[in-house]
Amino acid sequence: MHTTARVRVRRHQGAPFPITIRPTAADTMIARAIARNTAPAPEEIARGLTWGADEKVLLALAAAGWLASRGRGASLERAGNHALLVTVAASLLPHGLKLLFNQTRPDRLTVTGHANGIPISGKRDDAFPSGHALHMGALASAAATLPAGARRAMQSVAIGLSLTRIVVLAHWTSDVIAGFGLGAVLERLLRLWTGYPGDDPPRGKAR
Repeated sequence: MHTTARVRVRRHQGAPFPITIRPTAADTMIARAIARNTAPAPEEIARGLTWGADEKVLLALAAAGWLASRGRGASLERAGNHALLVTVAASLLPHGLKLLFNQTRPDRLTVTGHANGIPISGKRDDAFPSGHALHMGALASAAATLPAGARRAMQSVAIGLSLTRIVVLAHWTSDVIAGFGLGAVLERLLRLWTGYPGDDPPRGKAR
């Protein structure tokens, strides 16, 4: 594994992309610790849990929520629109960024980890950023509008599912932090378009 944080530009036919990103020393230390100390059972659990942040699952849920919100009042329809738009945008953004950046996943750089149950995730050079964490960052940001109990529960779930990407060595820790932050920023920016969380307008007296 790499032990320094370096960014190297690889030129293909004169183009400056993709940019190759190296993991930081902290990334490497965390990944090595996981590889040495994990086991097949926790890895299998983490691999199952990580599906909760998969874009296909979230797109299906967002589409179902959008359909369910139709005709349920302006506030719910706005929330449905926002959830669907954020989920679609959060699905597309990582794919675009992975075309610009190359980073080798930590699961491709460990032998000890595979012996201890670490699975193989995605394409080799698609570590940055974590798409799962990007979705979860958007979810955590949107949950800020909920009552305290629901907000804490949703944000805890978002953080927990993001961490599973580190546990299975699909991403370096910095990839997950970057993805989570990008998702939160994306969700806040899209509020300017959707008007979420806005309240229903006051109803006038019946005529």
